[in-house]
Amino acid sequence: MSNVDSRVVRPCPRIGGVIRVPGDKSISHRAAMLTGLTSGGSTIERFLLSEDCLNTLRAVEELGASVNRTAAVVRIRGTGGVFTRPTGVLDLGNSGTGMRLLAGLLAGQRFASEMTGDASLRSRPMRRIKEPLELMGAKVELLGENGCAPMRISGGVLRGIEYELPVASAQVKSCILLAGLFADGKTTVIEPRPTRDHTERMLKAAGIPLECDGLRISLKGFGRAGPRFEGRKWTVPGDFSSAAFWMTAAACREGSEVEIEGVGLNPRRTAFIGVLCRMGAEIEVIAECEKEWEPAGTVRVKGGRLNGTEVGGDEISNLIDELPLVGVAGALAEGKTVIKDAGELRVKESDRIATMCAGLSALGVDVEEKPAGMIVRGASRIRGGTEVDSHGDHRIAMALAVLALFADTPVRIVNTACVSTSYPGFWDDLERMVDGRMVNG
Repeated sequence: MSNVDSRVVRPCPRIGGVIRVPGDKSISHRAAMLTGLTSGGSTIERFLLSEDCLNTLRAVEELGASVNRTAAVVRIRGTGGVFTRPTGVLDLGNSGTGMRLLAGLLAGQRFASEMTGDASLRSRPMRRIKEPLELMGAKVELLGENGCAPMRISGGVLRGIEYELPVASAQVKSCILLAGLFADGKTTVIEPRPTRDHTERMLKAAGIPLECDGLRISLKGFGRAGPRFEGRKWTVPGDFSSAAFWMTAAACREGSEVEIEGVGLNPRRTAFIGVLCRMGAEIEVIAECEKEWEPAGTVRVKGGRLNGTEVGGDEISNLIDELPLVGVAGALAEGKTVIKDAGELRVKESDRIATMCAGLSALGVDVEEKPAGMIVRGASRIRGGTEVDSHGDHRIAMALAVLALFADTPVRIVNTACVSTSYPGFWDDLERMVDGRMVNG
């Protein structure tokens, strides 16, 4: 096993410092796609230069946009409303967001295109976008096993539909709305519960008329000519899901304190703060940037003694990426922590329920796996001197790294190269935060 694909995490008596986490992954994907369609040029500041987002950026470039990037800024000159036919298969790597959202845009083009990804992405369900896109008039072929990628999309003359989502999914909702830009008539998506609304916010900011009435989101399409909107400057806020690792590390250790600057504070993303607070964490949120499309600010967390809690129901869709960290906090808290109604975790980059339960158990945590969640009995002694496997899932690798800080001896985490898909600087930031030094992400 190469050193690059495993990391040893040592116990840490406290964690502290000030940090700016990298730009939001979900917003970076959307910014790349939307600016790829604009008339004229756009700039994206704090674009997340992770493997996932770079794969989306390369796909947009292969579809005709002009892309120039530096360490700090991405500049894109769009195609003026419609893409051009790519010369080969579009490889989205590990990004379900990239594939599902781009499928919506490709459904309205005048050519056939094919998308693929790595083994993990090719195992994730895609029938959930095939049905609505075909109802709108596109042809979607799932070339993998069990309704998975590779995916071939033959663009068609799209018509607006009213579609009730069978599961709460921001990715499926966004796919349909983006296809709706190229449809004739009105497209309406009805959610079973509120999910992330980055797509709606960005479409509004780009000047696209959008109606949000409770759980109903509607837009009027532009037909085959595609949407017409001008380029603009986008500044991506810090990724809340990345910030959540440091929130957890600090909240669970008395005497620790972290301050996270410039982090996104979208109300559809911050449910994890509420969970930590009801477990007993001391958290201060300072909103500093109430933009017309995404709020941002500073989050301060002080460590203390936590108590177990229960998460489920409507909060799950706005907590889905942080659920492994709920398991970590539960392992370090007094009492029992229950995660339920989270079956969607089974079809992420790994089966996150099974993978997280295995990791917790290997570190000595009393955990019980359930079909749609887990029960964690806390205040366990975190057992080091062992090896845990992320199974190539970036969020599991980072969550286990946080828990390893509380072990009695060092822990080796294997299959960690995946972390670069969402947080390339995570390991460096971990070292700095353990030292209590300032980090500029």
